[in-house]
Amino acid sequence: MTSPSVRSAATPVVISGSRGAVYLGAAVLLALLAYYFIGVDQGATSVFGNDVHVHEYIHDARHFLGFPCH
Repeated sequence: MTSPSVRSAATPVVISGSRGAVYLGAAVLLALLAYYFIGVDQGATSVFGNDVHVHEYIHDARHFLGFPCH
């Protein structure tokens, strides 16, 4: 009979404070972009002009997440 293999505990990944700040900044930027495109972009106030393609593309997601749009 063979003995069961023993797994060692995973060691945590340690990152520096500056790298953590970069990751946090990138995550905040992506979250703000997602919030804008899903929650704020209405077509008339779009950064793309009077184009409603982004609004129509995520229209159902807006309602699912509770954002009013019309």
